[in-house]
Amino acid sequence: MKSLLAVSAAIDRINEFIGKSVMWLILVAVIISAANAIVRKAFSTSSNAWLEMQWYLFGAAFLLAAAYTLKQNEHVRIDIVYGLWSRRVQHWIDLLGHLLFLMPFVLLMVWYLVPYVQRSVRIGEVSTNSGGLILWPAKALLLAGFVLLAFQGVSEIIKKIAVMRGVIPDPSPFVSSHAAATLEGEEMARENVK
Repeated sequence: MKSLLAVSAAIDRINEFIGKSVMWLILVAVIISAANAIVRKAFSTSSNAWLEMQWYLFGAAFLLAAAYTLKQNEHVRIDIVYGLWSRRVQHWIDLLGHLLFLMPFVLLMVWYLVPYVQRSVRIGEVSTNSGGLILWPAKALLLAGFVLLAFQGVSEIIKKIAVMRGVIPDPSPFVSSHAAATLEGEEMARENVK
């Protein structure tokens, strides 16, 4: 388990570095968007390349930060239902969700995206918009995002098994609504005793 946890830690470090780095792409996209709007209004001209660059930057930030979002336990979850269960059941829900839903989906996407990106690179695919950008970098970012997400899924599975076996502490404890109610009741009882 130690070697698996070392692999998990390495994946976490890589995805954390990438996730924190790509957040700046949003700022660049906003600056390009503002400049584009100013040029369009002031000079009555525009460029499809600059419009597409905004989309590329936003897409890159979104796709490359998805694995970091999973690592931070900030992914989409139905917390109302999830919070009804004990932490032990939540661990099982997370583990089965990663194994049965996340991993099959991301691996299927990687499987289909590899030839999709290869074809785009091979033919030198370019945007159909006049003055648009080449398309293969955007498609490659899509593939990279799913590859990073697949690796982070493996890391989360390793960590979840380690937590369930008591090898490591829970890195992202989630207080269930039942546990929160219990803690609130205990706190109220302590206050009444004073």
